[in-house]
Amino acid sequence: MDIYRKRLIWKVLLLIFAVVIGLGSLFYTHDLVDRLKEEERKKAEQWAEATRRLVISDDFEFLFSIIEDNTTVPVILIDEEESILSHRNLPAALATDTLALVRELKRMAKRNEPISIELPNGIVNHLYYRESTLLRQLRIYPYVQIAVILLFILVAYVAFSASRMAEQNQVWVGLSRETAHQLGTPTSSLSAWSEIISSRYPGTDIAEELPADVERLSRVAERFSLIGSKPKLQPDDLPALAQATAAYLRKRIASTVDLRVKNETTGCTGIPFNPVLLGWVIENLVKNSADAMKGSGVITVTVTESSSEAFIDVEDTGKGIPRKDFKTIFKPGYTTRERGWGLGLSLSKRIVEEYHKGKIFVLRSEPGHGSCMRIILKKKG
Repeated sequence: MDIYRKRLIWKVLLLIFAVVIGLGSLFYTHDLVDRLKEEERKKAEQWAEATRRLVISDDFEFLFSIIEDNTTVPVILIDEEESILSHRNLPAALATDTLALVRELKRMAKRNEPISIELPNGIVNHLYYRESTLLRQLRIYPYVQIAVILLFILVAYVAFSASRMAEQNQVWVGLSRETAHQLGTPTSSLSAWSEIISSRYPGTDIAEELPADVERLSRVAERFSLIGSKPKLQPDDLPALAQATAAYLRKRIASTVDLRVKNETTGCTGIPFNPVLLGWVIENLVKNSADAMKGSGVITVTVTESSSEAFIDVEDTGKGIPRKDFKTIFKPGYTTRERGWGLGLSLSKRIVEEYHKGKIFVLRSEPGHGSCMRIILKKKG
């Protein structure tokens, strides 16, 4: 569980770092935009002053040079009757359309306070302006930059996750096949000893239970051998599998645990599944429930169905699962036991979702009042 907390801390730190970079860029660009905006207003005021002096002065060359220097800030000059006298730095399509000019004038009036130009004889003209294209592009630049940063983080995360998943798959397959290989020899030997004991001590508990355990070891080896290869799925009796798994486990969990199986289906024999692997999943869920109850309580395995799906619910009266851990419990390495490897639920998720194309999740849970895990399998066709 600690490894996931460390990973989560690193992810949070990287996210904070990216956010700080993005916000820093945003604040800096906004400051730059404010300064450029002020410069553009000064330029518009200078253009207005040049217009005023052009009326009362003969220094046409100087004044025209000031006016001509404004090549970026869009401006519209109107008289007292709000008639458009002139304009500059507007798109050609806008400049030749009177109605479009009026609409642009209204937009300018909403964005910036007009500059008044006082002329002789009490005449007052008004200069309207808006931000230049360059300034508008600069204003949206930090948002584009943040989007690029987030996209980079997303791509990096996906690539890292894919690489990690591929590595985990290789480890799973290698470990599983090696385990199956190592179990093969002692299982064969135990099978021979089981036959000898059964013939010498017929009717005893050891003669009856030892063959079942040897068969179980063979099934375990088969389970591990199937990891990494595509298992064969065929329609089978799902309630019968639940009953058989429960019958085996009742003698191998605490006697104070009441393990019940409910079949609320009309048969449910058309579900394609691999009994070796799916039985493993049910066994994992039941054992986890028994651990959660600390050896005392009720575990109920219920098989139900709808028109298109079958459901296996494993419900217990244990300590429950915190909501924040609903997804984390299926990750490799997560365990609440001191000596646990934290692989059971991870393997269960892989078997159900990758091999059977189904779903496995926490249906409900309340701390102190138990949990219910659900498996969903699709019916054939």
